[in-house]
Amino acid sequence: MINVGVLGATGAVGQRFVEILANHPWFDLVTLAASDRSAGKPYGKVVNWRLDTPFPENISKVKVSPTSPKSMKDVDLVFSALPAEIASDVEVEFADAGIGVCSNASSHRMEPDIPLVVPEVNPDHLGLIDVQRDEGRDGFIVTNPNCSTIMMVMALAPIRSFKFSNVKVATMQAISGAGFAGVAAMAIYDNVIPYIGQEEQKMETESLKIMGTLKEKKVINAPFSVSASCHRVPVIDGHTLAVWVNIKNPVKDLVKAYQNYKPPIKGLPTQPEKSVLLMEENDRPQPRLDRMRGKGMTVSVGRLREGVRFVAMGHNTIRGAAGASVLNAELIHKKKYL
Repeated sequence: MINVGVLGATGAVGQRFVEILANHPWFDLVTLAASDRSAGKPYGKVVNWRLDTPFPENISKVKVSPTSPKSMKDVDLVFSALPAEIASDVEVEFADAGIGVCSNASSHRMEPDIPLVVPEVNPDHLGLIDVQRDEGRDGFIVTNPNCSTIMMVMALAPIRSFKFSNVKVATMQAISGAGFAGVAAMAIYDNVIPYIGQEEQKMETESLKIMGTLKEKKVINAPFSVSASCHRVPVIDGHTLAVWVNIKNPVKDLVKAYQNYKPPIKGLPTQPEKSVLLMEENDRPQPRLDRMRGKGMTVSVGRLREGVRFVAMGHNTIRGAAGASVLNAELIHKKKYL
């Protein structure tokens, strides 16, 4: 078993990490870190469990640690659910102390020597861990993308062999993406908010790195452009994307590509049976009905039409955050970087 910890364990994404890791077959969740006011207290006493799954009692008595490498000496890997402004320095401290970091934060995603990974899309980019170690870092940092970016690149993965140069996307993003206290009730009820800070820029840049090519220890961006418009909608969980791709091939060719898609990885505990599911119903996917497919790790695609146009949807705090990071860690372990 690999000893792991969670940084920011009491927040929305932190709780998802705890939920997934509490009974993980490869990872032993031994340390939980949070703010100084929670440090030294049992996790069960300080966390306000907000998930719709039962609280994992087996970690209830784990004492919360300060967010410092010195207080987490027994871990091989930490999962970071820290806010970006805190993660920027803290994650480097852990990596320099010889601890692996799988981060959901945006702080280091676009740095040239740090992998931005979706295992079904670009598993080879983990080779940048070797670059970090060549630079003298004892540990490493590996990031997963922004939650809406993950849904888009997953939906594009089965059709990436078709020629295209431009992607347009409009998102309808769940309120849980902003954290427990992220959107005021009076702001989101009966409303759509047509702006989410930095979200469009993240989609337009991160996707090019993820779908790019690793050559000579650096990533060459994918040869297409992305134009995004992002919106917050009154849905609790599940980001929905309307996507336009300038592919000239007939839709029947794309249908076949989705149906025959086999991810370049297999045998990881958190990986769903279907990473990308093509749905034939005219009115699917829908967040309430489809977000928990594959235990929240499946990205559903539907309404595939000439143009090419389609709708993609996935669970933003599982596939789009904690689950994505855990899947990265499983791949890291399988490739013997730990």
